[in-house]
Amino acid sequence: MEGGQPSPGPAQVPSGGMVSSPVRAVIRLRRKFRILRKSRMRSNLPGESSLALTPSPSRLLQRQISLDRAKLNSTPVSHFPHRMNFEKPQYFTFEAPVESSFRRKKKRRKSRVVLYPESSRKYLPTEQKSKAKRCLLLLVAIVFIQILNAIENLDDNLQKYDLDGLEKALQRGVFGQKAAMDSIMELLRDYLATHIHSQPLVISFNGPSGVGKSHVGRLLAKHFRSVMEGDFVLQYYVMHHCPDHQEGLACQQDLSERITDMVTRAEVEEKIPVFILDEVEFMSPGLLDTLHGFLQPQQSNEFLNAIYVLISSIGGSEVTRFVLQNISSKLTPQRCREELSQSVHALLASTHPLWETAEVVPFVLLEKLDIMNCFLDEMVGEGFYPDQSHIESLAGQLSYYTTKGGEFAVTGCKQVVAKVNLL
Repeated sequence: MEGGQPSPGPAQVPSGGMVSSPVRAVIRLRRKFRILRKSRMRSNLPGESSLALTPSPSRLLQRQISLDRAKLNSTPVSHFPHRMNFEKPQYFTFEAPVESSFRRKKKRRKSRVVLYPESSRKYLPTEQKSKAKRCLLLLVAIVFIQILNAIENLDDNLQKYDLDGLEKALQRGVFGQKAAMDSIMELLRDYLATHIHSQPLVISFNGPSGVGKSHVGRLLAKHFRSVMEGDFVLQYYVMHHCPDHQEGLACQQDLSERITDMVTRAEVEEKIPVFILDEVEFMSPGLLDTLHGFLQPQQSNEFLNAIYVLISSIGGSEVTRFVLQNISSKLTPQRCREELSQSVHALLASTHPLWETAEVVPFVLLEKLDIMNCFLDEMVGEGFYPDQSHIESLAGQLSYYTTKGGEFAVTGCKQVVAKVNLL
């Protein structure tokens, strides 16, 4: 020290008036930066979405920096103790936030399209075939073959008896009984289609005299003898085989032995025997009982496979009355046949239990045209020239029931043979 004055030391800080303004500006900037950084950190927290609506911190800092720079530029340089460069900040850098306040929605990834090579072929996925379908198809085929085989067996049985030939023979030789012939053929077809049955077939021909019952029985016997060699057809006439009622026990034993022997031999050769019994109205009660015993279902198999044709004039008066009363009625032919069969069946069942299980086929009265056809057929068979006027004169010699529906012969074609023999 010289002259009592202190020696000059290091450079002293300028007075408060000279330095306070820039320093305060720097301190203020640091405080604001801390406040903005804290607010930035709060805005990133959940639940602080309301702060996102305020201006971004970077814009606020830039605005404040521009204001502070303007103040510093207006202040003279001599006021600073040291030379300071505020053109570029040396201590603080303000960068814009990398992440925005809003979360970006993730874009959904699109599924990639499967591309096939151009050289390969595209095929649909193959379905796995179930083995159950094959088993089902095999079962259906087996059932179909069985049904087809059964149908062929039915056809073979019918061909063995040649029912088509029988039908043609009945159409040629029987006149005025079309409904009866249709019923007979239907019953025979159903029964002869198979060889195994639960009971015998019993067909009863009923009607007045001369309408063709015995004639149909002879045609049946002739046909079945031709197709079964004659050993399995029995044509039994009561008045011929058992004329005396006093020989009832012998007739019963004879009929029983005939039926037993025939059904036994037929069973061995798998054929169905045919028994045609005519004039059943003259059978004794004991003979009816014997025959009824063979018609029961509780028997051995050989007795169940048989056909019995019963021919009688029982119920002939009932048939005549029904035809004459209903010839002009409005009933259909089918309905008339059903009512007539029911009435005759009730009458026969009351006569003997033999007819309880029988199929009744009524033979109706013959018209005058049918009588003329009978004369024509008989004259041709005897070798006479069939003159129409002569046939009409012969048919006019017979007696008839005269009604509004036409003329019906009283005795049918029974007198035709006698009239032709007189020529």
